[in-house]
Amino acid sequence: MTDRPLTLMAVHAHPDDEATGTGGVLARYAAEGIRTVLVTCTDGGCGDGPGGVKPGDPGHDPAAVALMRRQELQESCDVLKISDLEMLDYADSGMMGWPSNDAPGSFWQTPVEEGAARLAELMRHYRPDVVVTYDENGFYGHPDHIQAHRITMAALEMTSLTPKVYWTTMPRSGMQRFGEIMREFHPDMPEPDPAEAAAMAEIGLPDDEITTWVDTIAFSGQKFDSLAAHASQGENIFFLKMGKERFGEFMGMETFVRVKDATGAALPENDLFAGLR
Repeated sequence: MTDRPLTLMAVHAHPDDEATGTGGVLARYAAEGIRTVLVTCTDGGCGDGPGGVKPGDPGHDPAAVALMRRQELQESCDVLKISDLEMLDYADSGMMGWPSNDAPGSFWQTPVEEGAARLAELMRHYRPDVVVTYDENGFYGHPDHIQAHRITMAALEMTSLTPKVYWTTMPRSGMQRFGEIMREFHPDMPEPDPAEAAAMAEIGLPDDEITTWVDTIAFSGQKFDSLAAHASQGENIFFLKMGKERFGEFMGMETFVRVKDATGAALPENDLFAGLR
């Protein structure tokens, strides 16, 4: 036995990503006395600037945006009671197909081995019992999410650690409900073209393929507040339009696929730490 606390490490791409898919588990496990470590890979410099100015528009200053988002990230960490924040500080690559994908120093252009070696050092330091990141498509195809997945899986191979490893996901039933809520708030929203609709239909997983369902509804208020801490990106965060009550109803269950496990904990499970305590 050891006095080392059980530790959860979440590896995310940008400031605000920690809140959307894992804000509930980060808050829940912090409340249970588990050490929570957030690794944020990019500086978020391709986010909106003050007044909603968009990347590439006149007046958008990626360095100033990154500084502002770093402060918002710290506020979000405070709300979620995250124990340790680690920033890799790669330049935000922007959405797939943006010119920023090709910028020298962008996360997307960083060799996987380089990012993985840095992350492996953090893993050796914190010795996480559970690691959470995205699937191989970064959940929805964002280059920085894909790269976060790649460096996480490569970093694990560089260490002798054997944590439980999870990828975030959403049940297809939830994605369908999300589409209904979007149309409720935006009744004039045009129907997506067939290619876009087909791509959307592939996001998430069939409900019966999800291995892990964690009830975080008691922490949905913290999760909402952590998203709200990223005020500069509020225009892009649809969930904030729901209000806390609807948000809690829709976002109070966080779902994952378990991809590595040495505990033998039975599936499906309702606790990332099943088999560890």
